[in-house]
Amino acid sequence: MADKTFLSWPFFEDRHRALADALEGFASDLRVDHTDTDQACRDLVAQLGAAGWLNHATIEPGSQGRLDVRALCLIRETLARHDGLADFAFAMQGLGTGAISLFGTPAQQQEWLPAVRRGQAISAFALTEPNSGSDVANSTMTATRDGDDYVLNGEKTWISNGGIADLYTVFARTGDAPGARGLSAFIVPADTPGLAIAERLHVIAPHPLATLKFSDCRIPASAMIGHSGAGFKIAMSVLDVFRSTVAAAALGFARRALDEAIKRVTTRHVQGAPLFDLQMVQGHIADMAVDIDASALLVYRAAWTKDSGAPRVTREAAMAKLFATDHAQKIIDRAVQLHGGDGVRSGETVERLYREIRALRIYEGASDVQRVIIARQTIGS
Repeated sequence: MADKTFLSWPFFEDRHRALADALEGFASDLRVDHTDTDQACRDLVAQLGAAGWLNHATIEPGSQGRLDVRALCLIRETLARHDGLADFAFAMQGLGTGAISLFGTPAQQQEWLPAVRRGQAISAFALTEPNSGSDVANSTMTATRDGDDYVLNGEKTWISNGGIADLYTVFARTGDAPGARGLSAFIVPADTPGLAIAERLHVIAPHPLATLKFSDCRIPASAMIGHSGAGFKIAMSVLDVFRSTVAAAALGFARRALDEAIKRVTTRHVQGAPLFDLQMVQGHIADMAVDIDASALLVYRAAWTKDSGAPRVTREAAMAKLFATDHAQKIIDRAVQLHGGDGVRSGETVERLYREIRALRIYEGASDVQRVIIARQTIGS
């Protein structure tokens, strides 16, 4: 059973502890069929919506409320500990509509957020391009004004929920200025003519991913989120909220790996004694426990700081994501090692975790990008 003592830390309020208890019951009952990834995600979104968990991923339309980042992190940590695809399904409902929650007009929020909260519409965040990656300011996709419309041309790639989403938050260059200042954000329904799935992408831990192609894709000017040229600020603000939650998901994977490792070393016998009796094994377990608590402290510091009213938590979120994802990789690797040959057997929990953790060190800013952010923030502070 995963450690829950961290819930007594002063980062949390009673409502967070109640949320964690309720979610544990829901997550424990999840039964996910991984044979069809697309359908599994659709089913998970529907279940999360019906149970009310997606209400935490967006704001109440028109409420001018704020996202509770501590709740987002607790939910992602718990879901990831039970099933990585459940975490993915939850997270993308928030990330995909984050721009609408934070910057959308009341009309935009009312059109999309209720369906997303109910699990009746699936969302996606379309930022990455084939030649830009983490260099968002170098995006080349264009949105050209034509009367009361904008016409989109270009490609987006590595888009989570690509191919199954009902709406995409898309970032494109409107020509207001060079670099970051020339980007704008738009809501693009998946059935808009001119939007096509160019390629479905397959990865070591299956998730819905795709490359999107926009060919003279016409959308109304009212689909713009915020104002022209605000796209980069919008994207960074959304990532500022959700980057800490990526760290929380990594923490959930790490906690599950430690649980599996403890189960293994206390039940597996070597030369008539439990594997845990070996001092080297005890050292591995101790290192895993320390790394998990250090990760949790960084994750929930970042979340608490944001919830306490900080306009940006760029440094705190980058530290949390860097440390939690990199150390979760090490923790899971140790768990695989402690399982011996069974650790790499297809279908084993630690084998699945080994595949699932790797992507978290890349998406929403790779580890080395986080190091650059932290260094610049540290020098500038």
